Amino acid sequence: QVQLVESGGGLVQAGGSLRLSCAASGRTFSRYSMGWFRQAPGKEREFVAAISRSGGSTSFADSVKGRFTISRDNAKFTVYLQMNSLKPEDTAVYYCAASNYIGLFSARPSNYESWGQGTQVTVSS
Repeated sequence: QVQLVESGGGLVQAGGSLRLSCAASGRTFSRYSMGWFRQAPGKEREFVAAISRSGGSTSFADSVKGRFTISRDNAKFTVYLQMNSLKPEDTAVYYCAASNYIGLFSARPSNYESWGQGTQVTVSS
């Protein structure tokens, strides 16, 4: 498994932007597809975005499509989530995760083997 540490969360006004980072340990980072998930109080963890091992393919939840982008730098063992036009409903703890999923990537939390500790994102109205 790979160790993951998220950073970049915080408090932002609606319409603002944040960039989350997720740093991975070890040189095996490029072997994993990566995903971002979020969990709001009282709600289940939900898929936000995913990126393939090479970074050439991405996928987004409908709720963030057009506002969020995901990218990775395999040389720096880091995946990013750029969040623009933030809304109060984006408030949640955001988690990055690594997957050995055989396909390009997965939106299912159960297909991810390693998880970070999470970073809080709060969007005020």
